Amino acid sequence: MISKRRTRRDGFTLVELLVVIAIIGILVGLLLPAVQAAREAARRMSCSNNFKQIGLAIHNYHSTYKQMPMQSGGTYENVGNRHLLSYMVGLTPFVEQQGLWEQISNPRAVNHNGTPRTPPFPSMGPVPWDRNYTPWLTQLGTYRCPSDPETPPANYEAFTNYAACIGDGIASNNHSCVNQDGTEMGWCTPRKGSFNRGFFQTRVTTKFRDILDGLSNTIACGEICVDNNFKEVKATVVNRGSDASFFITPVDCKDTIDPERPQFHLPGTNTNNYSVSQGKGMRWCDGRPMLSSITTIMPPNGVSCAWSGDGSDGMFTVGSRHPGGAHVLMGDGAVRFITESIEAGDNTANSPNWPVGSSTTPPGAKSPYGLWGALGTRACKETQGLTD
Repeated sequence: MISKRRTRRDGFTLVELLVVIAIIGILVGLLLPAVQAAREAARRMSCSNNFKQIGLAIHNYHSTYKQMPMQSGGTYENVGNRHLLSYMVGLTPFVEQQGLWEQISNPRAVNHNGTPRTPPFPSMGPVPWDRNYTPWLTQLGTYRCPSDPETPPANYEAFTNYAACIGDGIASNNHSCVNQDGTEMGWCTPRKGSFNRGFFQTRVTTKFRDILDGLSNTIACGEICVDNNFKEVKATVVNRGSDASFFITPVDCKDTIDPERPQFHLPGTNTNNYSVSQGKGMRWCDGRPMLSSITTIMPPNGVSCAWSGDGSDGMFTVGSRHPGGAHVLMGDGAVRFITESIEAGDNTANSPNWPVGSSTTPPGAKSPYGLWGALGTRACKETQGLTD
């Protein structure tokens, strides 16, 4: 009887090896997007936690001082900061930055480069663009979204991604009828309350009692993208110069968007000077609307326009590096993610506070900008809330 020998195989065939390599390649291809998505989810949660810390700080500030920190507040004595400080400056001791607050709230006799300064910087610091003042160049992690990759150049003012909500108006929302020295502008004082209808008012103190629509129904702050100098729609504020048509119909502000690349403005569009940090989010300490305020007119990641430079009035839209929308902080401290598709009413409608002196848009008028506009106003009896 003839015995059969079993042949022994010591390795894979070429076909088997190629199949295994192909399977591994497919698995790696599937894994990489999942890893990226997981990282963005972690960054988004970290961003939300930062906003929660800011919300808690606002409530603790109010418990301490019986009012909210002023957006574009500060001092005018010895010139000082000319009432241009953001709400975030006053929050520093409430976001675990007591050391920084002590530097700001006391005179400082040293420049950023270590040389002596005579006379010293006054209490509450100089104007927000003074790069000799160390506190304005100090980056606070709580004020930055980890999904935003922009970082300030050396010896530039530090950035922020969290801006104060000043409502759904455009005209005069940069001063609310208050001069830099704190005195009232006589020409618009009778309409003072209607210029900023939001949780915050530029250069005007607000309190929780002023939020008649309810803290849970009113946006306190919104997320913004730091200007990256690429003329990106959601990160750039267009300088309209003498063209004020967008004051009347905000949708006109879209005429600079590139139809072939709708995420960007057309080449040559007049934007503010990036090299001197006059853009969205480029100074956490600066309370002027372009740098640290938002309006609820265009939905998230929409276009932004200003009358002219960084100190002017305009429309400043929420935006983020998160896919599909951006975070907002409600007055009660809750953080919500608002999608780009939120109902935003009629963007061809006149701004509620334009034209100045008009009797057709009283301070309590309903926002023309739908649910989004209603969430940005504090006392217009529009109590639509956001549901989970």
